Amino acid sequence: MKLRLDLAPLAAAVADAARALPSRPPVAVLSAIKLDATGSQLTVAAFDYEVSAEATTDADVSSGGTVLVPGRLLVDITRTLKGKHPIDIELEGSSLVSITSGTIRYTLHTLPQEEYPSLPQPGEASGTVTGSDLHQAVAQVAAAAGHDDTLPVLTGIQMTVTDGKLTLAATDRYRFAVRTIDWKPTSDTTSGQALVPAKALLDASKMFAEAEQADLALPTSQGVLGMSGPSRSTTMRALDGQLPDYKTLWPTEFTATAIVNRDELIAAVKRVALVAERSTPVRLHFSPNVLSLTAGSSDDAQARDRIDAQLDTVTGAPLTMAFNPGFLLDGLNALGAHSIQFGIVGPTNPTLLNGLDEDGNALGDDALTYLIMPVRLSS
Repeated sequence: MKLRLDLAPLAAAVADAARALPSRPPVAVLSAIKLDATGSQLTVAAFDYEVSAEATTDADVSSGGTVLVPGRLLVDITRTLKGKHPIDIELEGSSLVSITSGTIRYTLHTLPQEEYPSLPQPGEASGTVTGSDLHQAVAQVAAAAGHDDTLPVLTGIQMTVTDGKLTLAATDRYRFAVRTIDWKPTSDTTSGQALVPAKALLDASKMFAEAEQADLALPTSQGVLGMSGPSRSTTMRALDGQLPDYKTLWPTEFTATAIVNRDELIAAVKRVALVAERSTPVRLHFSPNVLSLTAGSSDDAQARDRIDAQLDTVTGAPLTMAFNPGFLLDGLNALGAHSIQFGIVGPTNPTLLNGLDEDGNALGDDALTYLIMPVRLSS
């Protein structure tokens, strides 16, 4: 194998493929990145039995071939190299690969190809989405996904296709995020569902953030979700199970609604949360024109702040609620709107957060909605 290519596309391809490198490889060969030179292209790939990633870039291939090289080392090399010198990659003998750029030359030992598993293929596309829409939606709902590996279902993002829409949802039992984007079917599959690991899906969506179109292949009997674009592709194994139906959890009637500027609320929560040790809650005291925030206790440090707010209640009385500050900030950051509307049922009932534009209008049915469970305050 012998080829030459520019540094920037090589570094980008290696970085994208490396998203599938395992942090703790179950076998040594899975720590490798696969380089496959053929025709006028170089394909860079990685696989950890659960997730695969492939990135293709143009190259001047003098001699084709395939090699496995240490993955993390290759990432470090392509990230460190600078300048406009082209990159020359050449197989020397049967077990050494040289990487040359200007005056710097690296020699890497290869890993045995016969031990490397075959990468799963994405499969026939079920439909397409815009890459930027997919990445934004995944990033928004991933904020609500769980991190407890003993409850794998709650670490996933559920993707549901129906009526020309792709709905993404995630929950960790304390909050629930839902976002919908447009979906264009490309097969007879007009509906379907898959639960995939949130981290893997978030990493994969970054590969397609600039793509005008990303093809999605919903899992079949193999239980593998496939995504592909012009020069990138990835697969990930779906999780068993499914999330609760969010439509049964969403409140439809509210005893109060409150509207607060998002940036002001984020800043205020961060200020008072400085004394909220060990994830103790931040208390929100809503009154007709003011939202007061407090945290801490009389036995420890305390903080108080206030910002403007609009409160509309059935009873007209002020109300107090408490939230985990981290969970609240996750939702506020994910919503990304000018203002936030709190749909309040009661101080111990789930509260629905929606984004509003500068004119106070809802962002639409497809925009992110974030349901958060208040913390019960002791009397």
